[in-house]
Amino acid sequence: MGIYSDHIEPRLVSLACSSPAIAKQRSKVVPLAEGVVLEVGFGSGHNLPFYDEGKVSKLFALEPEQKIRKLAVKRVAESGLDIEYLDLPGEEIPLPDKSVDTVLVTFTMCTIPDLPRAVEGMARVLKPGGRMYFAEHGLAPDAGVVKWQNRLNGVWGCLGGGCNLNRNIPAVITGNGFQMDHLEADYTKGTPRFAGYIYSGSAKAA
Repeated sequence: MGIYSDHIEPRLVSLACSSPAIAKQRSKVVPLAEGVVLEVGFGSGHNLPFYDEGKVSKLFALEPEQKIRKLAVKRVAESGLDIEYLDLPGEEIPLPDKSVDTVLVTFTMCTIPDLPRAVEGMARVLKPGGRMYFAEHGLAPDAGVVKWQNRLNGVWGCLGGGCNLNRNIPAVITGNGFQMDHLEADYTKGTPRFAGYIYSGSAKAA
């Protein structure tokens, strides 16, 4: 799995995360980020074109995977944002309490091993009045789709960097330090239904 995980998998994941359907979801939430921003799961920088640079004073880009960060070099160079990498995993956010205005997380919660702990950390670092903005795929509302999500989850995770198909994203968010402000959920066109039920919205620290 060394060649696959080191060279093929990062490019496949980056390609999947750059589809028009996913870009449309990014365009809904990324421009809302403002002030000091923590992006959890920066990946290969696909969110960068969607930031309103006039609203963002600092971007902390949390991404521990060097092989993924290499794919972001060009996008980072072209960005006008003040970007600082954080190279610890999502469960270990190396920022002080109440230090950021916005937490942004897109198509990342599916891969974090201890997601509840990571979400608690996101709530910890938000300033009073700050917001988390998110867009994530997860558990579908239809029993037939859920059946396939559960069946495929293990194989899918092996091929896709630990991605989980069947996480109940709103439940994890509201169960670990957040109160939901706004939530939208629907299947995304052009994406298989087992991987295309997208939750997007905003939440504040409870």
